[in-house]
Amino acid sequence: MRIIKLSAIDSTNNYLKQLSASQLVADATVVVTDFQTQGRGQMGTVWASEASKNLMFSVLKDVSWLDIDKSFYISMVTSLAIVKTLDRFLIPKLRIKWPNDILSADKKICGVLIENVIKQNRLKETIVGIGLNVNQTNFAGLPKASSLQLISGKVFDLDEILQVLVADLNGYFKLLEQGKFQELKSAYEKVLFRKDKPSTFKDAEGFMFLGFIKSVTQSGNLQILLEDEVLKEFDLKQIQLLY
Repeated sequence: MRIIKLSAIDSTNNYLKQLSASQLVADATVVVTDFQTQGRGQMGTVWASEASKNLMFSVLKDVSWLDIDKSFYISMVTSLAIVKTLDRFLIPKLRIKWPNDILSADKKICGVLIENVIKQNRLKETIVGIGLNVNQTNFAGLPKASSLQLISGKVFDLDEILQVLVADLNGYFKLLEQGKFQELKSAYEKVLFRKDKPSTFKDAEGFMFLGFIKSVTQSGNLQILLEDEVLKEFDLKQIQLLY
């Protein structure tokens, strides 16, 4: 495993993308930084983090063997790897908030940004960016955020978590390469936040409604059971889970 350590960078995802565009980058190459000046989350959100307190890194994975219509499995295996790692460090009440936020006791502790490189309508590689709140204890203005230290009362070694997490990530990608699609989807849905519980959602127009999360599709859409027993699919741009 090649690890590139940087003191500060705009974004580890950007760094890996630029590196991959200019040279051949080995599978499972990791870029980790003490501080990101332009950390990003899903849907253009900003990921803010105190310097040297948290784990901010990106991993490049060769996914040329994966059909493009199964690209959401990259999000599934990434989420499952993070949950497995955090479980090893005895972090309780772990859940995946669709599509790939990681929660502990309903507080967000980890965000994921996945950027796939596609050429001639085929997946080539993916860059998985992970921001994990580890030793930061102040989240002013972010009432739903927490960290491993706040949850456990312990100070963690960032390098130790990085080594374990990358190993777990590679392990789950191997399961994906072996075609364990149903096994991975079932494992993902098993820890899906608010699955089968009455939940409130907001659509793109701001309309709020009640429903039950039932499953995710292979393409990553959320299947929600609405009133009158209607099962409807939504993608990430259409819906927000309120909690």
